[in-house]
Amino acid sequence: MTADSVLVLNSGSSSMKYQLLQPDSGDVAASGVVERIGQQQGSATHRSPGGTKQWAGPVPDYSAALDVVVQLFAESGSPIADQNLLAVGHRVVHGGSDFGDPVIVDDAVLQRIRQLSVLAPLHNPANAQGIERAARAFPDTPQVAVFDTAFFRTLPAAAASYAIDTAVAAAYQVRRYGFHGTSHEYVSGLAASVLGRPPADLNQIVLHLGNGASVSAIRGGVAVETSMGMTPLEGLVMGTRSGDIDPGALLHLQRAAGLDVAALDELLNRRSGVLGLAGVVDMRDLHARIAAGNPEAELALEVYCHRARKYVGAYLAVLGRLDAVVFTAGVGENDARVRAGILQGLHGLGITVDPDRNHSPAHGPRVISAVGSAVEVLVVPTNEELAIARKAAALVR
Repeated sequence: MTADSVLVLNSGSSSMKYQLLQPDSGDVAASGVVERIGQQQGSATHRSPGGTKQWAGPVPDYSAALDVVVQLFAESGSPIADQNLLAVGHRVVHGGSDFGDPVIVDDAVLQRIRQLSVLAPLHNPANAQGIERAARAFPDTPQVAVFDTAFFRTLPAAAASYAIDTAVAAAYQVRRYGFHGTSHEYVSGLAASVLGRPPADLNQIVLHLGNGASVSAIRGGVAVETSMGMTPLEGLVMGTRSGDIDPGALLHLQRAAGLDVAALDELLNRRSGVLGLAGVVDMRDLHARIAAGNPEAELALEVYCHRARKYVGAYLAVLGRLDAVVFTAGVGENDARVRAGILQGLHGLGITVDPDRNHSPAHGPRVISAVGSAVEVLVVPTNEELAIARKAAALVR
């Protein structure tokens, strides 16, 4: 029997998401998540055609998490050993300057992914542990790493460079790498298909708006700018992350408030963004607070939309000509108010949203710009798992 399925693993800082799918058709056989890895009590949810299974118990590490995944496949009547795996595809957050294309993981690659943890201390260690455990569980199946930073290796030097001492930057790998690349690449390609035009003919701005958020400028299918930088902290306002902030403000907090590196990291990554401004993370909760007359929530939405709108204008200037603005990820796909707020007042740039199309309950890729809008506006659901599966399959085949 020909191997034709790919198991995609996304090992996060305290979770392991997974999906078993057929890369050619996109059919999903099963999916799920193991959560609270390393905590006293973990949990897991497994979805398959036979229904949804829940599991609870201690998950001390990623080895135990994958054991839970294997167990849930067996309990659902479809043991993973019977799934005819072509490859296991892994999302790896940071590839540094080393990795662009997907790569079959060997000992040297795994070691380098671990070394790059200095650039992504919350993510790469978990990614590496997930790969290591999967290699033991499926010793005869290729393990393929797909890097979140890869799509943005095309950034021109003017976009990738920070204006600091070049010797310091080189010694410590300080440059702009960009993230969410798998999503931006997948969505921009699908948007071109929706418009019936080859990607090489299009200039696009893609807004990936989830708990983490980023925006990219894509010219002819090639990324030329993106909002995230050396880390996923730069750029847009996010659920708990600040996005752009004056570095001098951090020096001030260090001197005046006595905040050390750990405290600043906690503030900027976990206590800022929408949470810092309004006390909630989920946009649905934010809208509820706005409806109740909460001024902090109203300001948070204004700051969120203002920051993104500023990037849209800046990236139009970078591109010189704009054909499409594309929204994706949880907020981008589902929040009509946010989409309208970001593009509000951009009629002079040729961007006009149709209110009825924007508020339509339809799912799937769709155009929401007004008839006659010089720039098309689209909503395109992302599917990073399918993108990873296809990249892994193409490499192994």
